[in-house]
Amino acid sequence: MFIQVPADMDEVQLRQLQLKQHGEAVTESVIINQAVLDIFQNFLDQIEDGHYDTAAWKGNDLVVTDIDGVQTATVSPAGASFEADFRDNADQTEQRLEQEAIQAAGGR
Repeated sequence: MFIQVPADMDEVQLRQLQLKQHGEAVTESVIINQAVLDIFQNFLDQIEDGHYDTAAWKGNDLVVTDIDGVQTATVSPAGASFEADFRDNADQTEQRLEQEAIQAAGGR
């Protein structure tokens, strides 16, 4: 099984090993931050029935821009960073990202 988007720390470590086997040395931090972004983007896409808004990192926050490039939402971590949130409780972080995606989509 190839892990695309890790959902917890065990899967982060498995993803890191898989990438290492393919010659890529990637830190847990990089994998976690990409997972948080991917999870949030996937929720946005599901809620909006397509890819209309795009999430990206801006410092420690996730920012959402619409198809016109207008920033429509900012999502901040509950703690010091999304990485720390994920490491502390990946399930709770995922649930929070889903709720934030619902708000960011704004009924679109």
